[in-house]
Amino acid sequence: MRLSKVGQDEEEQEDEGGQDKEGHEGGGGNQKSEESLTEMDRKLVEMVSTLMFRCFRELSRRNYVTPTSYLEMLKAFKIFFNRKYEEITKLRDRYTIGLEKLDFAAGQVGEMQENLYALQPQLKVIAEETEKIMVNIERETAEAEKKKEVVGADEAAANEAAAAAQAIKDDCESDLAEAIPALEAALDALNTLKQADIVVVKSMKSPPSAVKLVLEAVCVMKGIKPDRKPDPSGRVVEDFWGPSQRMLGDMKFLESLKTFDKDNIPAANIKKIRDKYITDRDFVPEKIKSASTACEGLCRWVRAMDVYDKVAKIVAPKKLALSGAENELAQQMEKLNAKRAELQVILDKLQKLNDFFAEKSREKKALEDEIDNCEKKLNRAEKLLGGLGGEKQRWSDTAHQLHKSIHNIVGDVLLASGCTAYLGFFTTEKFSLASTLGNPMQIRAWSLAGLPSDNFSVENGIIVTNANRYPLLIDPQVQANKWIKTMEKDNGLKVIKQSDDNYMRVLEIAITYGNPVLLENVGKLDKNWYERYLKKSISLKSLE
Repeated sequence: MRLSKVGQDEEEQEDEGGQDKEGHEGGGGNQKSEESLTEMDRKLVEMVSTLMFRCFRELSRRNYVTPTSYLEMLKAFKIFFNRKYEEITKLRDRYTIGLEKLDFAAGQVGEMQENLYALQPQLKVIAEETEKIMVNIERETAEAEKKKEVVGADEAAANEAAAAAQAIKDDCESDLAEAIPALEAALDALNTLKQADIVVVKSMKSPPSAVKLVLEAVCVMKGIKPDRKPDPSGRVVEDFWGPSQRMLGDMKFLESLKTFDKDNIPAANIKKIRDKYITDRDFVPEKIKSASTACEGLCRWVRAMDVYDKVAKIVAPKKLALSGAENELAQQMEKLNAKRAELQVILDKLQKLNDFFAEKSREKKALEDEIDNCEKKLNRAEKLLGGLGGEKQRWSDTAHQLHKSIHNIVGDVLLASGCTAYLGFFTTEKFSLASTLGNPMQIRAWSLAGLPSDNFSVENGIIVTNANRYPLLIDPQVQANKWIKTMEKDNGLKVIKQSDDNYMRVLEIAITYGNPVLLENVGKLDKNWYERYLKKSISLKSLE
């Protein structure tokens, strides 16, 4: 069962009439258009009044043409005109922009083809340069590998020489380690002595034999000659006491012992030390200590020099061998460093070639990407032009037709406004309201939501959705009811009846939050209800 009637409340309400939109194409901005619109309005009202009487005679149904209906028509005209003008203008502009883009795409195709032709030779040049660089890199890499082999062999030989020298050095240090403790002990003993201790020994008038023995050994070690004096029997003997006193009188005596050239002790001196003093059972630090603490340290020094000389004699050949090994190692390292320098020159050159190759490869890749991108764009543009080439004329014709439609918009919208304001009461009409105010996509959505798809129901749906006043639906088969509930479900539709206890509260809450309301089973409305809600005389206040 289709939507049978759409009526609108006929209570008069004050409203300002809509006026023609001046300044638009075909909008009646001149005197002639205004006169035509006025005459059309008058004839429309007269025609509707005549149809009212005819409807009453044929159907015994009464309806009225009121000033409110006229004002409603003017208001609807203003709204519909603005909406329809904007709709047609946007659609026309869309086709116009589409045509412009097609022209732009056609121009871009030519530019991209020229660009593509220009890029191909560049790619060829870079590819040739890259190939030449790659050949140079292969040649330099081979040379570098050969040089690396030579350097590697020299490094192996140098490492062997270094290992041999280190072995000799370690052997020397191992031998010297035997003498080092005694030498360090002697130096520590010397460090405990003070010049005052030496003065005490020097000032002795009759020094003990142990003191003379130690000082005599020190003189021999340092190569100081004895004095030759006759003894009581008249025989000439060697006397070291005088030289010893002179030696002790030297303020740098202790320092001379610390810096003594222990590596070059004359063989005669060390032989005499070993034959006469080291073998003497009294030449022991522990025994010497009882005679003089200072001489104990000197005794330790003489013995340490003896031990060190023994070790030095063993180490000397090894040191000589170490010196030769180090010289050989130095020569090998000099050659190795020279070859390393040659290798580094080759490697630096190779690195520059690789860097240059990488740069050219990036340029080549960028150029290839640019060519590929250009080809893709060109293909897309050609496909677009090929696919839309036939559409271009249709778009042009449609844009031209839409431009002409703007000149007819005033009359079409005026008829649509009259239908909305006056013709909901009547059963049939030849004028197609759907072609003027209808949207095919919206009408399709209505059909899916349950509205019958016949022209009468569709036009009533257009009146419902475009009316400025709240529509009253005469819906015996509840088709409009289901349609509205489906369409407004996502908008939080509130369904009420006057018989509900809280319907006023639900209505007020819906108005507060902007929810749509469907009032079912409408009978006689309370006048206060009409004044408060149907006249849209609600003021906005802040919600607390």
